[in-house]
Amino acid sequence: MTLSRHRRPLVGALAAVTVLGLGACASNDATATPQPSGSAGGSAGTVPAGQPDVNGDGKVVIGVLSPGDINDKGYYQSFVDGAEAFASSKGWTVIKRGNVAVTDALNAARALCQQKVDMVALGASELKDAIPASEEAVCAKTAWYVPSSYNIEQTPKIVLSKDDPNQSILAAGYATGLLMQARGDTKAGFVTGAEADFSKASAAAFKAGIRMVLPNATVVNTFTGDFNDSAKAKEAVQAQMSQGVKAVYPYLGGATDAATAQANTGNLITLTPGTDRCASTSPKFDISVIFDPGQYFAAALQLFADGKLTMGVAKEWQLGVDQYPTIKICNGTAEQNAKLATLMSDIGSKKVDVAAEVKRLGS
Repeated sequence: MTLSRHRRPLVGALAAVTVLGLGACASNDATATPQPSGSAGGSAGTVPAGQPDVNGDGKVVIGVLSPGDINDKGYYQSFVDGAEAFASSKGWTVIKRGNVAVTDALNAARALCQQKVDMVALGASELKDAIPASEEAVCAKTAWYVPSSYNIEQTPKIVLSKDDPNQSILAAGYATGLLMQARGDTKAGFVTGAEADFSKASAAAFKAGIRMVLPNATVVNTFTGDFNDSAKAKEAVQAQMSQGVKAVYPYLGGATDAATAQANTGNLITLTPGTDRCASTSPKFDISVIFDPGQYFAAALQLFADGKLTMGVAKEWQLGVDQYPTIKICNGTAEQNAKLATLMSDIGSKKVDVAAEVKRLGS
């Protein structure tokens, strides 16, 4: 899973998000393509000629590179699934490669371009070292889609897609606090991989969200060093359970299910790192934290299909404004759902200053 922006696990969030200039138009239809607010149109950026058949060979091929397991049921898989579902509906082809090492990102991108892809899509910002290929002759006739975690420079040849992970994670903590409050719990846990800036920031946002409901709650953080190592994740969850933790956020990639299954043995409140899995029973999740990169990518591909995907621009997806990201309490009461909806709306309208809340309550 990536934790690009969010990580966004899904992290990847996170996975890890950004934008492209679709007009805002949230829909109640779960199958509708989410439309982010704002516009990247006008004089900013350029639209590669011939979209979606950018290289003019009579077919459309999307190349996807992922730093993680594209069958992880999380962030990485979501991104690929989004591409394949949309491509299938259009009769396009998807060339995908998972577990791409950061050190191999540039060569992997060049290899995709040599296969005459019309778009190179990076599944997470960890592979940002591939971006220089967008300026090379081998990739001259390609469009580029890149999830961002704020550490990626905007260049003329790429479109950046990003969101603010603090928004989603603060709201996730708030939802957790509501469920903890109902059960009389006061101690939660956060289990993630590398002790990187983004993961530490996410841990702080999660704690702040819980403390918006339970001011005296405590949160135990564990950094396993690996987002995909199931054994380490299970060990971390078990250790937290031994410390009295009653809710845990497995902010992980391929290790998400193993960690959650372990948490289920102790009836802990659990959350997803990016996708909607409220229907899952094995393992069971109580809160879906949805910053699904597949949904963001599908919106970009729709623009691509319409010949309107602009390079050299960025768009940020907003909680409480766009359809995604969002938070869902799987079996929340009417009161809990209403409180969560109000918080997300207040974040979207800027009534709640996310950065200030994280600073105030997340330390």
